[in-house]
Amino acid sequence: MRWCPGSFLHLLRCVLPRCCSRRGRSRLPLCLRELKSYTQVLAQSLFFNSLTDSDVVFDSVFEPVLWTVDYVTRWFGTVFVYLVVVLTSSIVLIAYVVLLPLILNTYSPMWIAWHVCYGHWNLVMIAFHYYKAAKTSPGYPPTEKNDIPFVSVCKKCILPKPARTHHCGICNRCILKMDHHCPWLNNCVGHFNHRYFFSFCLFMTLGCVYCSISGRNLFLEAYNALERFKHMDMEKPGVPVTGMGVLIGLLPSGQTNYQTPAPPYTYKDRMIHKSIIYMWVLTSTVGVALGALTAWHAILISRGETSIERHINAKETKRLATWGRVYKNPFYYGKLNNWRIFLGVEKQSHWVTRVLLPSGHSPRGDGMTWDIFPLKKDLIPV
Repeated sequence: MRWCPGSFLHLLRCVLPRCCSRRGRSRLPLCLRELKSYTQVLAQSLFFNSLTDSDVVFDSVFEPVLWTVDYVTRWFGTVFVYLVVVLTSSIVLIAYVVLLPLILNTYSPMWIAWHVCYGHWNLVMIAFHYYKAAKTSPGYPPTEKNDIPFVSVCKKCILPKPARTHHCGICNRCILKMDHHCPWLNNCVGHFNHRYFFSFCLFMTLGCVYCSISGRNLFLEAYNALERFKHMDMEKPGVPVTGMGVLIGLLPSGQTNYQTPAPPYTYKDRMIHKSIIYMWVLTSTVGVALGALTAWHAILISRGETSIERHINAKETKRLATWGRVYKNPFYYGKLNNWRIFLGVEKQSHWVTRVLLPSGHSPRGDGMTWDIFPLKKDLIPV
C-alpha cells in the first residue's frame, strides 16, 4: 500500500516521545536531544517503504523549514495585532488632540458637521470590522459527523474535506472557504469572517484616503515650518524664533501672513508639526498599500473566487486549454449575485443596514455545501 504523508505524522507521534523519554541517559540539553530525535525520525521516514517517491522525500526534508515558518508566523501574529491597534490609536489621538480643535476654530459649521460625522462613522466601521474579523471563527469542517459532503481527504488532518476547504498550516486545521491566513488579524480568513476582513480593508482604506486628502495642506505647512525653523536654528542657535513656520490654522484670528509677529516657537509647536507629518505619511502609505489589496480582493469577489481558488482556477484553465476545452468557475453566479451573496444582501434595505452600518449577520450557507455552475437568474430576490 502506498504511504501517504499522514503516516509521517503517525510515525512522529509514536517514535518521538519514546526517543525523548530517555532523558536520563544523555547529558545533552533538552533542546538538542529533541532536535536529535526529530532528525532520526525524519531520516527513518525517508526509507519508510519501497514506494517512497521524490514528493515524499521533498516534503519530509522541508518539513522542519515549513514548521519553523508556521511557528514564527503564528507568534508574530500577536505582535502584528498590537501594531495595528497602536498605529490606529495614534492616528485617532492626533485627530482628536491636534486636528479637531483646528477644525472647530477655523472651519464653517457645514464642514465641521461633515468632518465630525464622517470621521466618527469611519472610525466605528473600522473598529467593528477589525474586531469581528480577528475574533470570529473562519469556520471548520466537523470532525465527528461521517455524513458531511466532501470532495477529498485532507493529507494533514486525514479527515474529509468539503468543497472550497483548504488546510492552514499556521492554524493547523482545515478552514471552510479559506482565502488566506492574515497575520495582521492573527486569524484565518474563511467563510464566516471573510466579509469582516474585506469591510475592514475597505473602511481602513477610506479612512486613510480621507486623512491623506484632508490633511495635505496641513502636511505641507508643517513640513515647511520645520524646515524654516531648522534653517533659522542653524544660523542663530539658541535664539527664539518668532513669526515663521506656524500653521495658518493655529495663528490667532486674522493672522495669515508668516511674517506677522507670533508667539515664540515652542516644543509644543514642534510636536504638533511632527504629529501632522507623521499622520499624513502613515495614512498615505497605508492607503496606497491597503487600497491595492482591497481592489484585488474586490476583483476576486466579483469573480466568485478566493485567493487560493484564483491559483487553482488559473491552473485548471491552462490544463483544459491544452485539451481544447474551456474551464468555468463552478461558483461564479454573476458579478452582482457574487456581491449579494458575499455581503449577505437579501433585500434593498440591507445595502444600508448590512453594508453601510455595522452588522453581525452570518453569511449565506454553512460553508460546506455550495450551489454550482452559473445561474441565469438572481439567487437572492431583491
